Amino acid sequence: MQKPRLSFWQIWNMSFGFLGIQFGWGLQLANMSPIYKYLHAEESQLPYLWLAGPITGLLIQPIIGSMSDRTWNRLGRRRPYFLVGAIFASIALFFMPDSSALWMAAGLLWILDASINITMEPFRAFVADKLPEEQRTLGFVMQSFFIGIGQTLANALPYLFTALGVVGVMATGIPLSVDYSFKIGAIVFLVAVLWTVLTTKEYPPEDIEAFERLKREHKGIGAGFAEIASSLAQMPATMKQLAVVQFFTWFALPCMWQFFGIGVARHVFAAPNEQSPLFAEGTEWAGLCFAAYNVVCFLIAFMLPWLARKTSRKTVHLIALICGGVGLISVLFVSNKWMLFVSMAGVGIAWASILSMPYVMLSTAVPATRMGVYMGVFNLFIVIPQIVMSLLVPRIYNSMLGGDPRNAVVLGGISLLIAAATVLIVRDVHENRV
Repeated sequence: MQKPRLSFWQIWNMSFGFLGIQFGWGLQLANMSPIYKYLHAEESQLPYLWLAGPITGLLIQPIIGSMSDRTWNRLGRRRPYFLVGAIFASIALFFMPDSSALWMAAGLLWILDASINITMEPFRAFVADKLPEEQRTLGFVMQSFFIGIGQTLANALPYLFTALGVVGVMATGIPLSVDYSFKIGAIVFLVAVLWTVLTTKEYPPEDIEAFERLKREHKGIGAGFAEIASSLAQMPATMKQLAVVQFFTWFALPCMWQFFGIGVARHVFAAPNEQSPLFAEGTEWAGLCFAAYNVVCFLIAFMLPWLARKTSRKTVHLIALICGGVGLISVLFVSNKWMLFVSMAGVGIAWASILSMPYVMLSTAVPATRMGVYMGVFNLFIVIPQIVMSLLVPRIYNSMLGGDPRNAVVLGGISLLIAAATVLIVRDVHENRV
């Protein structure tokens, strides 16, 4: 079936749920390490506590991708998963700042990340389901735009609450500004996903009888795992090449998310410990820096299709990753809090491309009938490097990295430069066809 071109506002509506998802991610990325520190976590052990995201992604996204390929009901194919995940994620977000112990925060993070993965995975396949090939770049870029908006608002919210006069802390030491931000985030998450569910329809399978037969033949979790194994065995060459790029990209990003805020508090704001008011001030400023890179992300996002047409998708992605690598490495040399925005601008350019270009290249290299499962399998190349990072960095943190969170951020910058170099091995099927 030749899919009809959609209007700008139709693509806007189908992507709007990403705003809520990324509001949830943004709150987590900027605040979980400080929350863990307030609850007396050892700094070198932080990566272990962050394992919830990559492990739930490893387990859930391929399964949800496979299941959603074989789902069709009143809500459609992907939308049932959007809705269920959003409900549970919103509950976990709402109660996260109320954690009274480290185990409680870690447990809620597992629920939050599992639920976000249930919601987010089908969104990638949704673009390929709904849009003709010539509009897919715009579709994925629109998702990047909402990622930028959502994470910007989430990252800046604790700082804005403090600026508006919200002071004080909870019994655990977690600032009230963080508590209010998470509770607002829970509402935003659910409302944004509901907007997409209620305003966007899905196309039924082209051959409903064949679809129902396939569904009967491939029923249950076992069939899902079998399909995932089959997809891995039949993986297109472009996907294998992108997997290498993704490994070094997604090894780098948690180095920044987990250690940037603590590094800023300690070395730029000179906070002696997490009980100092300077620690809260520094981590809030780090959240504002994360907001800055997301501002750059959504400003750059709509330039990417034009740049890709003028050069190539590979060229855009290579240059963007170099910008991100240089930005992270420069953090080691920054002592002025305002200069951190310059470092984060490079990260924002990389982030806009990371969230769109690999998916555009992938969507033209895999069969449409297996788009959901391949998007889920592709997520393995995002979560496996995060797991590797989370297991490796605690072992080298006090030795090779000198117990300095900035050195962990620099390690991420080096990994992004390696990722940029590996873009050269990718064969973009679409551009070789054109």
